Amino acid sequence: MDDKNLMEDLLDLEKGVCDLYLHGTVESATPEVQQRFHTALSESLGMQSRIYREMSDKGWYAPDCAEQQKVQQVRDKFCASC
Repeated sequence: MDDKNLMEDLLDLEKGVCDLYLHGTVESATPEVQQRFHTALSESLGMQSRIYREMSDKGWYAPDCAEQQKVQQVRDKFCASC
């Protein structure tokens, strides 16, 4: 396994952790538990961002730009009732 694959795996794992912490934050029974999940979520989002930046700096992660026509289609779809 090369460095790129390792970083891709780390990014996927961190995204999954963020998802779990988000659900924990939303479903918390007490404010104290909610705060702990929220803190963990914030830390995980920071880690996800650092992994993404590192991958982007190395040219390993370049998200595709959306076509303007597709952006307009989605905007029209959701703004039909605006």
